[in-house]
Amino acid sequence: MPEKLTPPVRYPHNDEPAQQEKTSKSKKARREFARDKGETVVKANKKFGFAKVKADLFVTGGIDIPFFALTVVILAIGLVMLFSASYPYSYFMRGNSYHYFLRQLIFAVFGVAVMLFVSKLNFKIFKAAAPYLLGVTLLLLVVVLFYHTSVSTDEGEAFRRYMKIPGTPLTFQPSDIAKFTLITTLATYFTLYYKKLKSFTYGLLFPAGIIGVHCLLIAAENHLSGTIIVGLIGLSLIYASVTGKGNKRIFFIGFGFLVAIVLVMFMFPEIFPKYIQTKLEAFNNKDFEPLGARWQTNNSLYAIGSGGFFGLGLGNSKQKYLYVSQPQNDFIFSIVCEELGFIGATVIILLFAALVIRGLMIALRSPDRFASLTVIGIMVQVGVQVVFNIFVVTDSIPNTGIALPFFSYGGTALVMLLFEMGVVLGISRKANQRKVIEE
Repeated sequence: MPEKLTPPVRYPHNDEPAQQEKTSKSKKARREFARDKGETVVKANKKFGFAKVKADLFVTGGIDIPFFALTVVILAIGLVMLFSASYPYSYFMRGNSYHYFLRQLIFAVFGVAVMLFVSKLNFKIFKAAAPYLLGVTLLLLVVVLFYHTSVSTDEGEAFRRYMKIPGTPLTFQPSDIAKFTLITTLATYFTLYYKKLKSFTYGLLFPAGIIGVHCLLIAAENHLSGTIIVGLIGLSLIYASVTGKGNKRIFFIGFGFLVAIVLVMFMFPEIFPKYIQTKLEAFNNKDFEPLGARWQTNNSLYAIGSGGFFGLGLGNSKQKYLYVSQPQNDFIFSIVCEELGFIGATVIILLFAALVIRGLMIALRSPDRFASLTVIGIMVQVGVQVVFNIFVVTDSIPNTGIALPFFSYGGTALVMLLFEMGVVLGISRKANQRKVIEE
């Protein structure tokens, strides 16, 4: 027996390289098996940036088919109704019955192409670009106050909403870009400071400052509807974020502040610009200038009432013959009600409701907090515009000039809306990836 025990020596096994090769083949086999089953296989990449490889910029996986189908169906119905509502006004103003329809059709085709391309992008691009997008958008909102196509009101004020694209006859509204910018900015902010949202400073003060800057700049354009939409988008994202941290008090403080602004607007209208005072007076006093400020609203109600239950039939509206002012824009839904009736209008409302609900379902299945908040913000934008537009044409709220998504005429607004639908579809691709194999 030896006097001293020595620890055993471990000698390398000859089959270790073979074992490593076996493990490597096993991973490869699992990936091939997953592909055969139709599952999406991606490689994990903990870093992300603009200088990464193409695989980082584009995502695989199937888009959400119901959401895509609803978008295309609503867009198609919107184009048909735009032509039906606009051709008398288009002929009278432009000498061409197809002027508004053809322009909108071109923007729709281009917008669908943009939507399909954006749906392939990794949504993290928008998170990385959020600070740059915020800077560019705020710059545009300032520039449009000085460089714009001015449209004067009867009260002598100017709508400074549209900016001409140099070298082209096209114009665009920076406020349309600002809606998406606010969504991505707040989604990024709430993702980065999620653990601090219980505090008043991080939960309300900072995000309210971001929202307030956007609202003040848009309000300076004399753009009431854009200010309302941006404010409600911001409030909804605050609610979606802070309530998740169990701090509803912060949201109700912000909501109370919004209610206070509305009450002040109705109780002391003289402190607001003249064009807002006129809208409030026309809403409160139904006999106020029936041939002036109430003309469009009154004829909208006539159109809705004459449509009845089944409508007068597609193309058979009477109010679109220069009674409803610019029927291709904010009051297009009144022509929809006149031609398609209560049943047709209800079907369109249900389609919009299905689109918003489907979008919120995608948000619930989104891979991370930024993606979820981004989808929520976009769906709130669509839902608010639909609800407020219908309230306006039915004289339930003052005329604020809110367009009906996918229906109202406006090329850049339509392209921007389809761009946002592409963002939702891109996020749905990540949500539909059933299995991820890390390597």
